[in-house]
Amino acid sequence: MMDLAHLLNLHGRARVRKTALILERIEHESTESIHAFPLLYLRELAVMLKESPESPDSLVQAAGSFLQAIDREQLSSEGRDNSDTRSMLRALNQFRHALMRISGQTPADWDFVNVPRSSSGLAQRKAGMRVYLEDVRSPFNIGSIFRTAEALGFEEIILSPECADPMHPRARRSAMGTIERMAWRRAPVSSLAEMEGVFALEVGGSALGEYTFPLPGVMVLGSEELGISSDALQYCTAGRVEIPLVGAKASLNVATAFGIAAFAWFS
Repeated sequence: MMDLAHLLNLHGRARVRKTALILERIEHESTESIHAFPLLYLRELAVMLKESPESPDSLVQAAGSFLQAIDREQLSSEGRDNSDTRSMLRALNQFRHALMRISGQTPADWDFVNVPRSSSGLAQRKAGMRVYLEDVRSPFNIGSIFRTAEALGFEEIILSPECADPMHPRARRSAMGTIERMAWRRAPVSSLAEMEGVFALEVGGSALGEYTFPLPGVMVLGSEELGISSDALQYCTAGRVEIPLVGAKASLNVATAFGIAAFAWFS
């Protein structure tokens, strides 16, 4: 962690942005260790920001609120071996995002911290549930699809040669650690000819509640811009399914659509 004397040498937005980065690092470390909060350092950091004549009112208020959270945590943890990690982590997260707003930053998907949650311990795979991604270009969408597929026990993810790289930093961030847990490979569209139960998630198909999902099967997803190609559709011998929509846009993000259809298949 940066020495506070060095942080004092920074001014204006540079100091606020650097502080936000320090908090992000602490937040990451605190999610990995159940009692890793350096409360004394965080207190000194917040006091410095609150009392600095350079700090705008919004920063003084944010630092004051964070100091109150630290005081509550120290008071409630007296006589206990472990602190209330979740409440302290939320306070730290809120303070960091307040600093980002004050410095003019808009949060991106890579700014979010993955908080570990209790696993069911089952880690089951539903044999025969696979998904084929055709030309999905967004690393964020790739990572989101990996996260959903792992959560619902998919056996495998298959990517066309033009899909974004699952190892891209943005994909890894949105996947929240699931890329390493999922079986995946790249294969051309023509490889669908060798697979069983291939069906498309595409407009013009049977309504989601009326479609009989094959098992084993492969759900085909198309690109964010053009959907599924005619080349891929010819291999969808198990038909196509669509999500009925009623809004004016009548369109869903590909990762969102996958989550809805994948849960229906899983169920």
